[in-house]
Amino acid sequence: MSASLLAPPLLRGEGLPDFPAITPEQVSEQIPVLLDELNAGLSALEQRLDLALDSAEPLGWAEVMDPLHRLGERLRWSWGVVSHLNGVCNSPELREAHQSQQAAVVAFGNRAGQSRTVYRALERLQEQHRAGHLPLDPTQERILDAELLEMRLRGVALEGEEQAAFNAASEELAGLATRFGNHVLDATNGWTLALNSPEEVEGLPESLRQLLAQAARDAGLSGADGREASAEDGPWLLGLDIPRAMPFLKYSRRRDLRERLYKAQVSRASSGDLDNRPLIERILTLKREQAVRLGYANWAEVSLASKMADSVEAVERLLEDLRAASYPAAERELQALAACAGRQEAPEAGDLKPWDVSFWAEVLRRESFDLHGEALRPWFPLPRVLDGLFALCGRLFDIRIEAADGEAPVWQADVRFFRVFDAGSGEAIASFYLDPYSRPGSKRGGAWMDTCLDRHTDAAGRPVLPVAYLICNQSPPVGEIPSLMTFEEVETLFHEFGHGLQHMLTTVERPQAAGINHVEWDAVELPSQFMENWCYDRATLLGMARHWQTGEPLPEEEFAKLLAARTFMGGSATLRQVHFALVDLRLHSVWTPASGQSPEDLRRQIASTTTVLPPIPEDAFLCAFSHIFAGGYSAGYYSYKWAEVLSADAFSAFEEVGLEDEPAVRRTGRRFRDTVLSLGGSRSPAEVFRAFRGREPSPEALIRHSGLVAA
Repeated sequence: MSASLLAPPLLRGEGLPDFPAITPEQVSEQIPVLLDELNAGLSALEQRLDLALDSAEPLGWAEVMDPLHRLGERLRWSWGVVSHLNGVCNSPELREAHQSQQAAVVAFGNRAGQSRTVYRALERLQEQHRAGHLPLDPTQERILDAELLEMRLRGVALEGEEQAAFNAASEELAGLATRFGNHVLDATNGWTLALNSPEEVEGLPESLRQLLAQAARDAGLSGADGREASAEDGPWLLGLDIPRAMPFLKYSRRRDLRERLYKAQVSRASSGDLDNRPLIERILTLKREQAVRLGYANWAEVSLASKMADSVEAVERLLEDLRAASYPAAERELQALAACAGRQEAPEAGDLKPWDVSFWAEVLRRESFDLHGEALRPWFPLPRVLDGLFALCGRLFDIRIEAADGEAPVWQADVRFFRVFDAGSGEAIASFYLDPYSRPGSKRGGAWMDTCLDRHTDAAGRPVLPVAYLICNQSPPVGEIPSLMTFEEVETLFHEFGHGLQHMLTTVERPQAAGINHVEWDAVELPSQFMENWCYDRATLLGMARHWQTGEPLPEEEFAKLLAARTFMGGSATLRQVHFALVDLRLHSVWTPASGQSPEDLRRQIASTTTVLPPIPEDAFLCAFSHIFAGGYSAGYYSYKWAEVLSADAFSAFEEVGLEDEPAVRRTGRRFRDTVLSLGGSRSPAEVFRAFRGREPSPEALIRHSGLVAA
């Protein structure tokens, strides 16, 4: 029996985690043991490298990079499990255990990232290569360059008090990010509104009333007569989680309730013990100080040092181009909503507020396209959507995906497990978990892909196949009714699966560049946004959209309406992303504690040219902007639009050969697999894109897909 199988579940360091066996107590007890072992291992490696460096003997790749990877992989595996569970099964006990160990984990990361011995060894490898004494392939060159840059950004060149201050700030920043995210989760969970009369749920579709009634039952609410909550009679419990809040804003005819919900949502984590504003100022201040210590003017420059975009100015130019194209379109769209409200003699017609936009956009969409988004749910039950997604991947990428439920431990009963095979050879190539449903009490909002296992070869020389986590927050099943998805939830699933495909279909043998590893952050959204386009492909959509009860396909006329409505409110959607990206960029490039402005002041100043409805006084959006304050997107939120240029142009390759030409689509899909999905971080994104497209990227497809051509 291997030693890893005898190790405690959290310290196995290989294979699929035994989630049910991992407890908060183990986190507190076993992570310190792991860190002691890793520190000892790093010290031993440094001793061996010091001897080699002092002797001036040549160093080999395997002497330096392989043991470094093994150390990093052990920490990534164990702490990755803890972080994953903290996101999908959050509890007070796990949260406390995570927080108790986070500083020590960051401290080890700083020690490894600032090892002068390791840095000298990496420099020696680079010198030997440049002198012709150490042949390295292009993948190794990229890994080496990236590792050296990462160590410089981790403060390897700092000394004494400056390095101590840098490390203390790194630990504090990690703790602040965790607190920020916990505050958002707690604030989201802490607000509910019981609805007791039929008038309060007027306009809500049946599926939403069922969900709100289910929430009321879960909370122990019952009707005045003591009967259990029901979709027909209530009570209904409203909350701030997306599956409840977003449809309510879209369909509720009670403007006063929409206003209460909207104000609660945009003011999350901005008061009392959960107030994130002090954390925001502290995070921004520390990051600016860190940038200066590293020799940069601001954190945005640090962020861009490892991205495709080469300067703040380049990002500003992209965002201004998009802002100039989308602002007039968004103004026209707002006027169209007001006119729609006027035609229905609504009192808000002359004074639309933010809580009116989703409602009147849905009314206008139905009026313009005869398309009722909620009415499409029955055609998108999750099992059929998965069948359609897997069939598409078979067509494009020559893979086969099979359910393997029960073959891997899971963290929650609803979680599915799947295996991926190469259709040609029948060989297993990857696996993934799917956690599709919202759990407001314990699971953070949003959707994401994360890595469980990277493709690599273990210490015994055995191949390890990649495994992905795919996490969504869609409407769960209610009673006997399966999860019926909105079209937006279908797009989200396709998006996250695109990330998963790049992780799972990599053929790169060196783990540091396999899958999404070392893919520049502003290119990593290429495959995810690319996959969203297939939701509008006739063969794909009509192949999977079947009524959950009758099995009838989605009528052709409904598909035509979806296509016609694709760019509906496109100006507003683009402008919203520009607003988020520009706020993020300038908070990390322009704002300082001495500027005389609060971060919120700067955000509102930017809003004057990036919103057509100014933020209301209660709007504290920054306090829940987890992407940049609790995630990895600080000074990088622009990446969504940057990568969208690449993804739209990539999809246009399929449009050019003809989406109805099945052999050509399959050939183009295989080329996409063999370049974008296969090469991962082994080449620069520009080189990978050229390998697929045969030329540099063009923004023309994005402008066309966004409906901004006229603007």
